[in-house]
Amino acid sequence: MTGLSIVVPCFNEEACLDLLHRRLTAAARSAMGEDYEIVLVNDGSRDDSWPIMQRLAASDPHLVAIDLSRNHGHQLALTAGLDLCRGDRILIIDADLQDPPELLAPMLETMERRGADVVYGVRKSRAGETRFKRATAHAFYRLLSRATEIDIPLDAGDFRLMSRRALDVLLAMPEQARFIRGMVAWIGFRQIPFAYDREERAAGETKYPLSKMLRFAFDALTGFSSAPLKLASHFGLLLSAGSLLIIVYILYAWLSGQSVQGWTSTMLIVVILGAVQMFVLAMMGEYIGRLYSQAKQRPLYIVQSVAGGGPPRDGRLGQVAEATANRDKPGGSGTLPIR
Repeated sequence: MTGLSIVVPCFNEEACLDLLHRRLTAAARSAMGEDYEIVLVNDGSRDDSWPIMQRLAASDPHLVAIDLSRNHGHQLALTAGLDLCRGDRILIIDADLQDPPELLAPMLETMERRGADVVYGVRKSRAGETRFKRATAHAFYRLLSRATEIDIPLDAGDFRLMSRRALDVLLAMPEQARFIRGMVAWIGFRQIPFAYDREERAAGETKYPLSKMLRFAFDALTGFSSAPLKLASHFGLLLSAGSLLIIVYILYAWLSGQSVQGWTSTMLIVVILGAVQMFVLAMMGEYIGRLYSQAKQRPLYIVQSVAGGGPPRDGRLGQVAEATANRDKPGGSGTLPIR
């Protein structure tokens, strides 16, 4: 067991990695001496991130680099790092350095002083982000807070310090579609906010364009709330009531000898009914799709290789595939399933 693990998911972060390593090392040594590890997870990067991670791991015994077999996405890459880390305290941080590593020491002090299992960062400001990004993030967190059945902190990302006890509970949760900040909130225990100012990216560009942000937001909403299904149900009830009124009107017109006229009004009703029905079906399909993915019970991630870090690490949720392990053996596939 190590005193501290710093887990960093990385995707196309070659421009940040050397600076990231220097700042993380300085922060960890200042807070923990030599009792720490840095876990970098390469999430199928298409640049030179993995060769740089291998070089850093070869020069620093405190660093372990994990190479996933493909791009699994930020939340699953983070899950892989959390699953394979060994620390008694675990800091989650992104590679872009928008969340300052130098806050590690005060976060550790807050955890010890307050007896907390989780110290989560709350953004007071967001430097370098557009007005649109800030506005949509503000709206997303408040919509999520109102729609979910648990209290997910406002303006808090994945930047947080966790105890091993909280992490063990998190890793026991079997969700395929993972929204880790919501899952941590669901765990409970004592969780303390830590306000800070978010900085600009150190280098590179955001890995979350609008399409990914919308998908992430929808995963969060459907993963922690039944509100979309309830909304679909309410639409269905309203349509049913409206249909009854229309039937009553049609019967009245027929009995009174009046003809039902008006192509425009007829088409308008048909379009509205069709649109709402498609919305209801889409909501149901999203939840059924989640059930389908969960029922398949596939590994959350596959590790292709590990550089540095000492003895082999076996994940509880992942499947480790060391490409060189059995390469020279007759019939060897190079795949090592987890024990």
